[in-house]
Amino acid sequence: MISLITLERCEADFADILQQWQTYLTSERNLSQHTLRAYCSDMTRFIDFLSQHQSEAISINALSAANITDFRSWLSNQANNGASTQTRARALSSVKNFLNWMDDQGIAHNAAIATVRAPKLPRKLPRPMEQTQAFRLLDDMILEDWVAIRDRALFTLLYGSGLRINEALSLNINDMPRDGFIRVIGKGNKERQVPILAQVEHRLTEYRTACPYPETPTRALFLGAKGGRLHQGVVQKAMRDLRAQLSLPETATPHALRHSFATHLLQNGANLREIQELLGHASLSTTQRYTDVNFEDLRTVYEKAHPRS
Repeated sequence: MISLITLERCEADFADILQQWQTYLTSERNLSQHTLRAYCSDMTRFIDFLSQHQSEAISINALSAANITDFRSWLSNQANNGASTQTRARALSSVKNFLNWMDDQGIAHNAAIATVRAPKLPRKLPRPMEQTQAFRLLDDMILEDWVAIRDRALFTLLYGSGLRINEALSLNINDMPRDGFIRVIGKGNKERQVPILAQVEHRLTEYRTACPYPETPTRALFLGAKGGRLHQGVVQKAMRDLRAQLSLPETATPHALRHSFATHLLQNGANLREIQELLGHASLSTTQRYTDVNFEDLRTVYEKAHPRS
């Protein structure tokens, strides 16, 4: 989380406030470990910059007095160090979260942060796989051992139910489907019930039968080769290897299976509200990105087919 080196650059009272903020993010906001690491990493870099920028240890008063020039200098420094627009926007959001929390707690108020505009993010469309590509991935895998059977079961689950990769890897044996549904804990520890196709459940059963490690209700569903919970990096490498074997595009990633799930549902008549519930999106505007994907597909077909295009 906040590094010890960074805490040494803070006055004692401010270091304690940072620890309280981390506790708030964990216990009250219920942030995932991934999001928590991002918030703390952003605050670490901000404090490190401000300490060097002001040539002094950071105190509550110093942070409260930070002005718009300080914030702009920090964002400019990030850009000069190669941080993307998305990274800088997220970092500003993290710092705003901390300052707003301090304000709500009556610890300190910073008037300048509200005037700092976030970098404008380009509108990025999801990059789903084509249906034929998704089917080839799931049906043409070479099943040499139980690890390959595991990977096929995992990828079938991602495409068949639209789970985020961390949601799937967080599943335990006692989360297995009941009555055609699987219980998923999503962002912000929000629980949702997701329908499971018979083919998905069948492949999960195949994997459980092939897995050499004994099952207990609280054991991780997807295991690594040594018996621990499967890590996301291992899954991403497995997908990279499959891309080479099956001549799939670089857009074929574990997360692309979730995008493919939503896009293919929309293409086959599902409405946005239904897809929103299945994906666990808090806002319908997030789900609406998939209509833009379909529009792009439609325009491509039109331009190829129209005699005057």
